[in-house]
Amino acid sequence: MVTRGQPQAVFLARLILTLLSFRLGTLLLCGYLCFDWNWPFIHNFSEISLEKREKILKKWSRERYLLPLRVVFVMIKMFCLFYFFARTDEKSENPAWEAIGYRVDTREPSNKPRGERPLQKGIVETVHENENDHSLFQCLVDHGLQVTVDHEHNLFEIKCDVVVVGSGCGGGVAAAVLASSGQKVVVLEKGNYFVAEDYSSLEGPSMLELYESGGLLSTLDGKFMVFAGSAVGGGSAVNWSACIETPDSVLRDWFVEHKIPLFGSLDYRAAMDKVSKRIGVTEHCTEEGFQNQVLRKGCENLGFKVESVARNTPEEHYCGSCNYGCRTGDKKGTDVTWLVDAVDNGAVILAGFKAEKFILVDNKDSIRSKKCLGVTATALNKNVTRKLQIKAKATISACGSLLTPPLMISSGLENPNIGTNLHLHPVLLAWGYIPDHVSELKGKTFEGGIITSIHKVVSEDSKVQAIIESPAMGPASFAASFPWISGRELKDRMLRYGRIAQLFALVRDQGSGEVKVEGKIKYRLSKNDKENLKTGLRQALRILVAAGAEEVGTYRSDGHRIRCKGIKEEDLEEFIGSIEVVGGMASRGEHWSVYFSAHQMGSCRMGATEEDGAVDENGESWEAEGLFVCDGSVLPSAIGINPMITIESTSYCISKKIADSLKKDIPSTEN
Repeated sequence: MVTRGQPQAVFLARLILTLLSFRLGTLLLCGYLCFDWNWPFIHNFSEISLEKREKILKKWSRERYLLPLRVVFVMIKMFCLFYFFARTDEKSENPAWEAIGYRVDTREPSNKPRGERPLQKGIVETVHENENDHSLFQCLVDHGLQVTVDHEHNLFEIKCDVVVVGSGCGGGVAAAVLASSGQKVVVLEKGNYFVAEDYSSLEGPSMLELYESGGLLSTLDGKFMVFAGSAVGGGSAVNWSACIETPDSVLRDWFVEHKIPLFGSLDYRAAMDKVSKRIGVTEHCTEEGFQNQVLRKGCENLGFKVESVARNTPEEHYCGSCNYGCRTGDKKGTDVTWLVDAVDNGAVILAGFKAEKFILVDNKDSIRSKKCLGVTATALNKNVTRKLQIKAKATISACGSLLTPPLMISSGLENPNIGTNLHLHPVLLAWGYIPDHVSELKGKTFEGGIITSIHKVVSEDSKVQAIIESPAMGPASFAASFPWISGRELKDRMLRYGRIAQLFALVRDQGSGEVKVEGKIKYRLSKNDKENLKTGLRQALRILVAAGAEEVGTYRSDGHRIRCKGIKEEDLEEFIGSIEVVGGMASRGEHWSVYFSAHQMGSCRMGATEEDGAVDENGESWEAEGLFVCDGSVLPSAIGINPMITIESTSYCISKKIADSLKKDIPSTEN
């Protein structure tokens, strides 16, 4: 787990833990609490009583001046609690799960296994230890690729029509559209390939295998935990199935304010229909899970409007662990839809390969100063020593808003919009404990469809300030993220885990950040974002109370909460009115909170001119001919809702235009 944290924070934690192993270091960091009346009078940290160690950790969590101590507190808390509740024995069990009433999803796939995996005939994998340069070469040739060996540069050169970097919502669609148009397509994906039978629903291994940085990616200041998929299928393999079309207000903003005709066109609306049909979107849910029941009941009791959320699953789909890969195989991510279409039309997917740089050359006598000839990549399996040099007529970056900009910048592109304008859809969580005796609300927090209902918080002028939905959070993530007050309080809280309903407030952020180097994310909320988050968080608490919660609270570091049973209305409103949006752990305030992001967009945004964006309306780089972007990074701004349909529809339109241009016989690059 240590290798998945921010390097600077890990170094700091190691330094402070080392100091705590010595008496002098403990004295410097812990003060008088390490004193004792008996020899040797000063103890190192491990010799201090449990009661005093808890006091020290509480002090560190509130530290306002020596912020490194707060950072170390957060790292120790997150790593220790995540590991404790995620670890398993040889039977894939954890004794703590029985104590807290947690059950791992062990259902088998809905349909009988096929003779081969859906992508088997078109996928090249390097995950096995016995893979080497020779076996890779043979596998590439067997899959119909034109491969030559460059002994001088120790690489394999592959020639194709289109190379797509990434296989998620953007890359999967692009690969399918272009392969079906007759182009020879190669897809590069650094993650591995999994099918329904491979998914364990075990929180620890699933996060490690399916998410960037094993689910421990954060902004540089530690304020945001950032979740992004990293497997064949990308985010579509682990997302929460919500299928919401791009709001008319957003399309109007992108068409009018950003001057991009695509988003005002009938082509885009037709693309949304085609996307929804291909991924099997259904409008209703046969049976809602516990958290969505809470959201719906709370809204209905308050007279708030609550809407059903369409999903790319059957209506009866009742899976609370799709964020660890869908064990039943019912969710229609790109790995079982678009990529299957691509493979059926001759595409080859190279799994376990990380793109290094785009191959750019000077482009004389052209509007664009450079021309892209393809991409170089390295196998993540160390036994494969030769690099790949994939040359293509068109190169598509579809590795997401966090990885596309660093790849473009490291390749030599300089447009100032690359890596900036990053939007995160900031999220803050509220929770409410609802005992089992509230019988009309059935189930556990980890059961049922993850998002099946939504409430929109609307201002007096009819503008959406925030949306309220329910999250998926296993016991390890819950324990690691929840405010730590004491060891005893944590144990009591975990015993109630199964009936703690969580709701989150998400805003369409006007603030933005940047990601110019891989893993180095900076982000800043705007004043308006903070106000909208505050409004949304307060609304979420009201909904939880109205649904019957006996206790509600937020994720503020001091465990901000209130018991609701028998409380006076004015006391409850006073508590809700006290809710403010505090800073992150690196802020100077006494209280801080953890923010979350599962949607990233805008970091290579589409613009009417090169001053406005990194790519044009066709998704092509303003600097490099033949280099396109087909992922969430091209979106002009935040959307304010779950972005899967928007990303897939945008990619569909861009890739259709690429296919049309290639049919006009763009000269092939042979050198």
